[in-house]
Amino acid sequence: MRVIKIHHPLDKSLVPAGPVVLAMGFFDGVHRGHQAVIGTAKRIAKQRGLPLAVLTYDHAPGIVYHQYPDGFDYLSTTKRKLELLEELGVDLVYLVSFTSAYASLTPADFVADYLRAFHSQVVVAGFDHTYGTKDVATMERLPKYAAGQFEVVTVPKFTLADQPDVKVGSRQIRQLIATGQVGAANDALGYRYQTSGLVVHGLARGRTLGFPTANIEAPENELLPGIGVYAVTVQVGGHWYGGMASVGHNITFGKAAKLTVEIYLFDFRRMIYGEEVKVRWYQYIRGEEKFAGADELVAQMKHDEANARQILARAQQTNWPLQ
Repeated sequence: MRVIKIHHPLDKSLVPAGPVVLAMGFFDGVHRGHQAVIGTAKRIAKQRGLPLAVLTYDHAPGIVYHQYPDGFDYLSTTKRKLELLEELGVDLVYLVSFTSAYASLTPADFVADYLRAFHSQVVVAGFDHTYGTKDVATMERLPKYAAGQFEVVTVPKFTLADQPDVKVGSRQIRQLIATGQVGAANDALGYRYQTSGLVVHGLARGRTLGFPTANIEAPENELLPGIGVYAVTVQVGGHWYGGMASVGHNITFGKAAKLTVEIYLFDFRRMIYGEEVKVRWYQYIRGEEKFAGADELVAQMKHDEANARQILARAQQTNWPLQ
C-alpha cells in the first residue's frame, strides 16, 4: 500500500496517473461501518480493474476548531489506521493534513482540487459524510458538484443485527470502550480493540505478590478502556501472549497520582522494559476494588486469571473480519 502525505494546496505531481475508485472519510477506528464503505469501493474497483484509493486525515478535523476542550482520544492512531486500511486491501492512501486553509475550500473547489485531481472515476462515502459546511457539503449534493466528472456512491447506515436502529459509529464505540464495554465495542469494530505502549518501570509490587506485571505507558490521545480488569493479549517481539490487564489507581495500596495500565502475562517471565508492545482487549472481567490486604488481593487475582484464561480460550473460536 502506498501512502501519499498531502498538505494543502495539493501538489499534483504527487498524484499517480490513471483513474481510481476513491473512498473518503476520517475512518477513526476503521469500524464495521467504515469497512462497509471501503468494501463497497473495493468491489467497484475490482469490477472495473482499478486501484482502490482512500482519502483520509492525519488528525481529527474537530481539533482544528477546538471542538474537544478536554482533548481527543483516538480509536486508531494514524499508524494503526494505515495498518487496518492495508489489511482491507487498499492500494493507495491520500493522507491529508487537515488545516483551516483546506477546510475553507468550497464544495466545488474541493471537488476540482482534490476529487478530480485524484482522477476519481467513482467516489464512495458514508451517507453522513461531509466535505465542508455540513448543510451544504453533503453526499446528497455531491453529484451536483461532480457535474458528471465522476460517479458518486453513497453507502447507507450500517447497523448490527441485534441493534437495527443504532448506527455503528466512532462516537458510540468510543463511549463503549471508555465505560469498559470492550466486548460490545469489538462487535462494532469487527476486530479486537488494540492499543500500544512502552513497557516502563513501575513499583514492582506485583512481583512480590507472585504476579509480576508489565507497566504500559500508553501514547497520549490513544483511548484506553475504562477502569477495571480485562482479559487481553499482548504482542512482544512479534509473538502474542495471553494475560490480564488492570486499568486503575492501585487503590488497595493507596490511590496513585495517575492512571496506570498493568498487565500480567501468563506463563511469561522475561524482562521487557523498554519494549514497544501492542495490547488487544477482549473482555471486561470486573471493576477496580479495594481489598483488605495483599492476601485478599492475591486470591482475587488467581480468580481473575482463571476467568481470563477461559475467555481467551473461547475467543480462539471466534473469527473477525480484521485483526
